[in-house]
Amino acid sequence: MKVVIQRVKSAYVKVNEEVVGNIHQGLLVLAGFESTDSNHDFEWISKKITQLRIFNDEQKTMNRSCLDIEGEILVVSQFTLFASTQKGNRPSYIKAAPPEIADALYNQFIATLKQTYSPAKVKTGIFGAHMEVGLTNDGPVTIVIDSKLKT
Repeated sequence: MKVVIQRVKSAYVKVNEEVVGNIHQGLLVLAGFESTDSNHDFEWISKKITQLRIFNDEQKTMNRSCLDIEGEILVVSQFTLFASTQKGNRPSYIKAAPPEIADALYNQFIATLKQTYSPAKVKTGIFGAHMEVGLTNDGPVTIVIDSKLKT
């Protein structure tokens, strides 16, 4: 599993001009899945997302987590995180889980994140939909995490 985490002042996801997910201060998480991802990956990444100390404390030092500030989390599925651009100019997505598998993995990850954090503070896009994502970056602070590189 691979995620891109962005610290935001606000973020939203629209599908067909309708807002389906909306948060205030917190994290926008773009999440991509491989067929080999498991609950172990979801638990590890969920803890990282909620406990990463990337929010400023009173001294303007990144020393607080989303958990500490009681921030919100917006998760958007994004298979393009597994793009391979080594050959030619058209990316290959062969490492990304196929949609029918990725959909189940996405739902498992969301369930794990809600158990790890707070169901009311976790919002989502719609898997497989064409989405418009808007955000107000805070920093900017952007972190990339790959669960296969955790050792």
